Amino acid sequence: MDPRRRTRSSAANDAAATPTPPPPPPPPATDPTPSNDTAMVESTTPPGSPPRQQDDGFKLKFCTVCASNNNRSMESHLQLALNAYPVLSFGTGSLVRLPGPTITQPNVYNFNVTSYDAMYTELATKDTRLYRANGLLPMLDRNRHVKWGPERWQDWPVGVPRVSSQQKQNRGSIGTESGVVDIVITCEERCWDAVVEDLGNRGAPLNRPVHVVNVDIKDNHEEALVGGQAILDLANSLNAAARREIERVGEETFEGKARDGFDESVPEILAEWQERWPHLPALWTLAWF
Repeated sequence: MDPRRRTRSSAANDAAATPTPPPPPPPPATDPTPSNDTAMVESTTPPGSPPRQQDDGFKLKFCTVCASNNNRSMESHLQLALNAYPVLSFGTGSLVRLPGPTITQPNVYNFNVTSYDAMYTELATKDTRLYRANGLLPMLDRNRHVKWGPERWQDWPVGVPRVSSQQKQNRGSIGTESGVVDIVITCEERCWDAVVEDLGNRGAPLNRPVHVVNVDIKDNHEEALVGGQAILDLANSLNAAARREIERVGEETFEGKARDGFDESVPEILAEWQERWPHLPALWTLAWF
């Protein structure tokens, strides 16, 4: 029995003899508000999905693609990078188009030469209240802390080393130095079509297989967040399968028999993922760099 629970008479004698000590101080308060990065990736992954990957061990290389390399591809880029995946991101449009004051007055920028920081500064100067209310300023603020600026898929020189100081500062850049990836995930069917068509036009100069998956995500901030979590879930499933194949064949690198076994398993992995995320229609093909 707890020694503090005594008889009334003993308690009275004790109280008369010595004063009751004050209660211990409460534990220090903690701020329940998550950081921006933590808030961005708070999980809504459904039951039955693979566990979150650790930072060590083999990692597949990913590339995320949307129309303007601003919303959907950048949300998934961030979530993959925060989970230690090597990742690049691109857009397939001819220009970067962001909403303006009216539907006929979009804000238009060039790929590859305009930074997210420059976009943020320009829109904040034009109308801070409007562009903060419609989510553009928070989106661009996130983007400029992920990489320098939007890149166009069709202008990507696949296989050219990405080792410039600017590229090294991008989140998820470690592991992408060779300029190739294992998985391309688009966020809209027309982007998937553009990627597959472009890969066909390039003629497979590297003779390197690449899986091209489309996860159809509506182009708004809320759906981009959910879609980014779904893409992370798919990445975890694919990476776990690649690790199993490497261990099964006893190879140290993801080539040869390990790669062949993984390539054959991708359709089944995608079907299992689709059962967990039925509201995000998916497409898949095997293409070549």
